[in-house]
Amino acid sequence: MTNSGTPPFTEIDVEAFNLKLQDDATSLQLIDVREPNEIAIASIPGFQVFPLSQYSAWGETILDQLDPQGETYVLCHHGMRSAQMCGWLSQQGFTSVVNIAGGIDAFSRFVDPQIPRY
Repeated sequence: MTNSGTPPFTEIDVEAFNLKLQDDATSLQLIDVREPNEIAIASIPGFQVFPLSQYSAWGETILDQLDPQGETYVLCHHGMRSAQMCGWLSQQGFTSVVNIAGGIDAFSRFVDPQIPRY
């Protein structure tokens, strides 16, 4: 089997993600991989926080906390750390993983300017 270089997850822009949130937020698994100090500055309600730097604290229990078949959206500051998490989740057997392109910074710029930028 050859690797085409395509990541094992999809991306969504913040405008489309916002529509998804408004449509049915309760059925979505929302993960924020930013650090606690970043969450204190800016956050979107409903996200579970799994900071990448604290992987040792949640890495072995995340499958008990989340449904690998659930629609899972991952957020960070600009979209790079969340892409790493999406790749890792896919390796763990998660089947519907979506990276929120541009992260919370783009969400603040294009969807909700009340969310502080940093």
